Amino acid sequence: MPKHVGIVACSAEGAALCYRTLCGEAPAVMGEHMHPEVSMHTYPLGEYMPYIRSGDWDGVASLMTGTAEKLVAIGAEILICPDNTIHEAFDKVTETSPVPWIHIADAVGHEAKLQGYTKLGITGTKYLMTGPVYPRRLAEVGIACEIPDEADRERIDTIIFTQLVNGIFTEESRLYFNDVIRKLKDSGCDAVVLGCTEIPLLVNPDDCPLPVLDSTRLLARAALKKALE
Repeated sequence: MPKHVGIVACSAEGAALCYRTLCGEAPAVMGEHMHPEVSMHTYPLGEYMPYIRSGDWDGVASLMTGTAEKLVAIGAEILICPDNTIHEAFDKVTETSPVPWIHIADAVGHEAKLQGYTKLGITGTKYLMTGPVYPRRLAEVGIACEIPDEADRERIDTIIFTQLVNGIFTEESRLYFNDVIRKLKDSGCDAVVLGCTEIPLLVNPDDCPLPVLDSTRLLARAALKKALE
């Protein structure tokens, strides 16, 4: 039997994309209308934000742990979190977890290695872009990374929290992301990580200046693979 996947959600749009990807791609390998058992829980993003803004990762971890406990209590055997930023608290949460987790940056790094990429541009919240989540995990597989400059980081962060997490996706913002990604290409990046789980809903891979690594869908696919092992 496939393992039960628990989704430790944070922001709704990214979590919904992760859920849809997992359930939508499963029939190709499991049969018509089939997917692993999936459960999802989230505290409101508004409860996470004071901790994130103040850099209180213990507070973030307490919410993630609360969600994980609820999911394990109803049978989840694998846990994933479709939110890149709060992975900064990942180690605090997983060190005592009774079930395995999949780290989103590991899913991205694995795909980057398969594709032969050597230097990734990182986009996401300002907390993610300046934090250790991707540099640490990518370094373990021999991949370098770079982030946008401070002005671009601030504008990307504003777009994420005023538009994307609220389901607002504008052409102006899409073109702006392309401009930022073009700068990353010019500085030597050979692919870009869409490292806020809502960014894949905005950026179009067909006209993006760099190949994209869609963290949301890659995490969902990693969970599907793990569930079927």
